[in-house]
Amino acid sequence: MFKHLKNDIPASIVVFFVALPLCLGIALASGAPLFSGLIAGIVGGILVGALSGSHIGVSGPAAGLAAIVLTAIGALGGYQNFLLAVVLGGAIQIILGILKAGIIGYYFPSSVIKGMLTGIGIIIILKQIPHFFGYDANPEGDWAFFQVDGENTFSEIINSLNYISPGATAIALIGLSILLLWDKVLSKKAKIFQLVQGPLVAVVAGILFYVFTKDSSFWGIAEENLVSVPVPDDAASFLGQFSFPNFSAITNSDIWITAFTIALVASLETLLCVEATDKLDPEKRVTPTNRELLAQGTGNIVSGMIGGLPITQVIVRSSANIQSGGKSKMSAIIHGFLLLISVILIPRLLNLIPLSVLAAVLFIVGYKLAKPSLFKQMYQLGWKQSIPFTVTVAGIIFGDLLIGISLGLAVGIVVILIKSYQNSHFLHIEEYDNGGHKMKMTLAEEVTFFNKGAILKELDKIPRDSYLELDVRKTRYLDNDIIEILEDFIWKAKDRNIDIKLISELGIVENPPSYMEFFNLRPK
Repeated sequence: MFKHLKNDIPASIVVFFVALPLCLGIALASGAPLFSGLIAGIVGGILVGALSGSHIGVSGPAAGLAAIVLTAIGALGGYQNFLLAVVLGGAIQIILGILKAGIIGYYFPSSVIKGMLTGIGIIIILKQIPHFFGYDANPEGDWAFFQVDGENTFSEIINSLNYISPGATAIALIGLSILLLWDKVLSKKAKIFQLVQGPLVAVVAGILFYVFTKDSSFWGIAEENLVSVPVPDDAASFLGQFSFPNFSAITNSDIWITAFTIALVASLETLLCVEATDKLDPEKRVTPTNRELLAQGTGNIVSGMIGGLPITQVIVRSSANIQSGGKSKMSAIIHGFLLLISVILIPRLLNLIPLSVLAAVLFIVGYKLAKPSLFKQMYQLGWKQSIPFTVTVAGIIFGDLLIGISLGLAVGIVVILIKSYQNSHFLHIEEYDNGGHKMKMTLAEEVTFFNKGAILKELDKIPRDSYLELDVRKTRYLDNDIIEILEDFIWKAKDRNIDIKLISELGIVENPPSYMEFFNLRPK
């Protein structure tokens, strides 16, 4: 784990700069104390990073839970009651891990996972455009189409054009130029440019720009366009930022409902992120999903106990980690320690960072997730891949992560049903003579209820006064639905004067009289 520190330390710095505004922005969008987002980021990095089996996944507060948190805080009668729901939700996640529920993540189609990555990449870019120009009315981390400031993704972009800050935009362009120069040119020239990451240089340039231009009426960057980390006056005020759950409310049924909601949504987001992150991993390592649920549950218990937001594995930070060359879980752990140390020792320095520079960093992350070449690739794979992919992307852009995934999965299931209906692999029919009165039907190894429609269609097409040879020698599994269809056809065949020869591994039967005889001859 320590042998990759030369890769993990630079990557952790990039993840830190990506995570910092997101932790604060998600807390703001959730209606929670700003410090709660930082707590979740620290616990997600250090504790979950250490317990997780993921090599490159990064955990922290998730945008997908912001709406749930915002509603729950008001409905449960206060933040401390909500923290109890977070703790209980973590305990439920541990139970899910023990019950091996992590396998659920493997049942999402690849097209939907790729659509999730692409949709998130696009939404990152769209959401960062206003911040790039110095318009920060909507907090970082609000990924939903309908935003907490009353606008939507596109109206916010239009509004930002009326409030362009010259200073914020200038340093964003400078930062973006530094990032592109570092990524495309300098990182290939010398090792020093691989150790010192472009985002760090861009952030330092942003701080210097703000310091030297803050007195300028034209180039100066307003304080609301800067990172806003809580700054305690002393140790007592720092400790006073922590909150603790109200365990006296444990009998409140609403808290348990919220806890189950948090557990299910957080677990689903985590499993989807794990699946997506494993696809992005250059070394193609596989994360143990049940262990991940145990790690996330432990993290949520600890986060809730000290005043933090719910935690999931998050694709934005994870992809930034991968793109920056992170090799092991140390990059996630180090990023957690960087958050902890910085909010204790240098909060005032952090508050000099322009949000527009961090928007430039996220631009690069978003573009690498949503490269135009991927759209071409999915199109070339055909409609069965491209439609679920496109629906997932659109759902994320015009809804949120869970809406996009749900729509993509629903369309994916419909595509599977259509594909199964059209698929001729399970069924082969040939005619013995030109008149089509002598036919042979061969069933494949596995025939399930998905194939009901196609089998019914083919059987109905067999003309009267025909001869059908039904070959099930290759068949190893027949769904009971299919057996019933074939039994019904045996009876209908008598009325249509269709003779049937049934061929199985156990023998041949001419015009089998009943379901039981068919059942006894079919392969078990």
